[in-house]
Amino acid sequence: MKSLLCLVLVLVMVMGLWACQPQTAAEPQVSQMQAICELATMDCYYHNVAKFKAEDVEGFLWFKKDKHFWIEYAGQVTLGIDATLVTMEVKGSEVTITIPPAVVLDCQVDSSSLSKDSFIVAEGSASITAEDEIAAFQVAQEHMRSAAANDPVLLLNAQQRAQSLLEDYVRNIGKQTGITYAIHWVRVDETGKPVD
Repeated sequence: MKSLLCLVLVLVMVMGLWACQPQTAAEPQVSQMQAICELATMDCYYHNVAKFKAEDVEGFLWFKKDKHFWIEYAGQVTLGIDATLVTMEVKGSEVTITIPPAVVLDCQVDSSSLSKDSFIVAEGSASITAEDEIAAFQVAQEHMRSAAANDPVLLLNAQQRAQSLLEDYVRNIGKQTGITYAIHWVRVDETGKPVD
C-alpha cells in the first residue's frame, strides 16, 4: 500500500514539474496552411444544354440525314488553389505567404440529372447511338470546365476564399501566442513564378 502511495505521489510531482516548464510558442505551419487550402474549395453548380450535330451520317446519294439532338444536364465544378504551391516564411511577427491563383480542381456532370427525358432528338434526325451520347456528354463536361476556367470573377472569389481562411488561421495562432502577425502576400502563377 505504501509503495502504491509513493508511486502516486511521484507521478503527481512529475506531472506538476512538467506543467511548470515553459511551453514553446506555436507558429503558423505551412503543412497546416496547405491542409486549409485543400479544404478551401468552392463548388459551382451548372445547369446547361449540350448540342450534338453531325451532318450527312445516314442515307444514300442525295437523301442523307443529319444527327441532331440536345442533352439537358446539371453538374458541379470545384474551384480552389493548388496547395502544393502555398509556401510561408515567418520572421518574428512578419509572415509572408505565397499563394497561387485558383484553378478548376474537378468537374463532374451529375449523372442523376440525366434521364431519357434529358435527351431531346430533333425531328427527322438520323438514329442516335450510345457513342453519340457519350461524345455529347464529354463535350458537356468540357464546356462546364471551360466556362468555369474562363470566369475571372469566379476564380478570384475562390482565391480570396482561400486567402481569407489562411489569414484567419495565422491570426488565430497569433491570438493563442500573444503575437500580432503582419501578413504579406506574394501571388504566383500556376508554375510558381511571382506575378505583379
